[in-house]
Amino acid sequence: MLKFILKRLFYMLIVVIAISFISFALLRLSPGDPAMMMLGDNATPEMIEAMREKLGLNQPFMTQYFIYVTNLLKGDLGTSILYGYSCKEVIFSRLPATATLSFISAIIILIIAIPIGIIAGAKQGSFFDFFATALVVLLQSMSVVWVAILLLLIFSVKLNILPAVGYKGLSDPKYLVMPVIACGYRTMAMMVRMGRSGMIDVMSEDYIKCTYARGMSKFDVYTKYAFKNALIPITTLYGLQISGMLAGTVVIETVYNIPGIGSMLVNAVGHRDYPLVQSSLVVTAIMFAVITLIVDIVNTFIDRRMQLN
Repeated sequence: MLKFILKRLFYMLIVVIAISFISFALLRLSPGDPAMMMLGDNATPEMIEAMREKLGLNQPFMTQYFIYVTNLLKGDLGTSILYGYSCKEVIFSRLPATATLSFISAIIILIIAIPIGIIAGAKQGSFFDFFATALVVLLQSMSVVWVAILLLLIFSVKLNILPAVGYKGLSDPKYLVMPVIACGYRTMAMMVRMGRSGMIDVMSEDYIKCTYARGMSKFDVYTKYAFKNALIPITTLYGLQISGMLAGTVVIETVYNIPGIGSMLVNAVGHRDYPLVQSSLVVTAIMFAVITLIVDIVNTFIDRRMQLN
């Protein structure tokens, strides 16, 4: 176990460096000058050149990248051009809002979507299965932007029971209701579909037929054999979806004016804030890698036949 974790941490370091290089290169190739955007249209060429020198943008590409990676390995993510202080402070001040939204959505999905998918797969062809399948098709047919605006129209404009925009954390959950629904409905549909298809595949295996031949009850077959094996692809997809939500739900945070990672990243890209965009991508890559590692470890506990190698 320890050897596997150390190996994955080493791979994680390689992935983070690779992502930092790709993002560094793409941002330098994109149009726009951060120095000019900071100083405005009335800036003279001398002022722009002085600002470029202050930001280190007048140095060769590889020199800039080497300095950035050296600071990154020391834990220094750089200073935000847009906000004027440490990128680490900017990111971690925005992360709680995105994390709160993501984890509440993840808990609801875990409680509702996975059981619905498992039951639908176990009762293939029943009315419940038909209902679950129809629900999946309906939810996956709706775009996030359309659902977010529809929720605003119904609950804020027509019924006037929920605040339209803003964020107050867990101190006022009313502000989280619509963002959580908009954040989690597509993932919920995916988890229902994955749970259903996984259960159907497992129930068609020969060893399941053998358990029935031994006289085991349906409840024992479902709980002791089918459920555990159907759970592995579900946990993998579940972990990836959580990672995606933690990376920042740009549309939802923009529509509901939530101060999270997604809205911050949009502003940073618009203002050519190189350090903040690069740091956000690196932090996102680390979160993806950590959650993937956790999912792999959890899967080995679900199915002992899997080896961490």
